[in-house]
Amino acid sequence: MESHDDRIDPVGACVGMKGSRIHGIVRELRNENIDIINYTNNLPLFIQRSLTPAKITTIDIDQDRKRASVYLDPDQVSLAIGKSGSNIKLATKLTGYEIDVYRNNQQEFEIDDVDLDEFSDAIEPWVIEALKGIGCDTARQVLELSAEELVRRTDLEEETVKEVLGILASEFEEEQ
Repeated sequence: MESHDDRIDPVGACVGMKGSRIHGIVRELRNENIDIINYTNNLPLFIQRSLTPAKITTIDIDQDRKRASVYLDPDQVSLAIGKSGSNIKLATKLTGYEIDVYRNNQQEFEIDDVDLDEFSDAIEPWVIEALKGIGCDTARQVLELSAEELVRRTDLEEETVKEVLGILASEFEEEQ
């Protein structure tokens, strides 16, 4: 969507008041999520909008090959890719550019941390929320605490804590 009139919000016009225009479409698609973004001729901005909610730090575009290299902070990579790669696939179709995602500071990859949300396929969401509730947002923050400390502070069962610690530890073993 694009509007040249500053008084018109193109996304708001598409969605309608309280979502009235979009709800029918969502129902037809069996409650599938729909993302609406503002169109722009500014290609880097269009690619950035297509990967929302991820926050991109740098974009390199090769217009001849129709490829874009997108650089993000490590905690933004999973947002850009999406569940099962859905976000990156949709962004590629929308923009017409093959999009490659890279972590910033890849040479320091071994010391990077991994956001707990990236483990949502292996760790139950309520367990991740319990860990975040005690201030552990990343894998390394969890691994710095003993199993006993985690059990005491989160009220999770010892078996659950040990399973989580094993999953998180294996992530860093694979990277080396």
